[in-house]
Amino acid sequence: MAEHASIYIALGGNLPFEGGVPQATQCKALQSLRDAGISIVQQSSFWTSPAWPDPSKPDYVNAMAEIASPLPAEALLGLLLETEEVYGRERQQRWDSRTLDLDLVDYRGRVSTSDNLTLPHPRAHERAFVLLPLAEIAPDWCHPVSNTPIGTLIGLLDPRDVAQTHKLA
Repeated sequence: MAEHASIYIALGGNLPFEGGVPQATQCKALQSLRDAGISIVQQSSFWTSPAWPDPSKPDYVNAMAEIASPLPAEALLGLLLETEEVYGRERQQRWDSRTLDLDLVDYRGRVSTSDNLTLPHPRAHERAFVLLPLAEIAPDWCHPVSNTPIGTLIGLLDPRDVAQTHKLA
């Protein structure tokens, strides 16, 4: 199995926060994480994809960041959830529009399930808006459970999802 030393978080949102576009909110959120002692190793481009399950809502903007942190996974997740709240995240309905979504996708290749956290993220390998930005910054990444390379995972996605997910100019 490939050595996993990195931590990857997915960033997303489709609603403005304080008048700013989602990518501005995501940049501010990354700065808040830096201020909390998290190192941002690298960040992908911003990508856009249709809202799901209701494509009539605003398109989502997504990105991926590789980070370094001394925090255990559960504490890091807590920090991500707190940061979402700072930037206006309201959890009213699953898969609803949001100002900011921060998901812990991979924590150093750890595989675990608890009441609050499943690693790797249980649906990341099914989502073009996660895998395409991740491939941009981690082209050699392999899924920690299946050990499937990211290129193979992308090839298994619905081609329509891949075609509808684009880098923002």
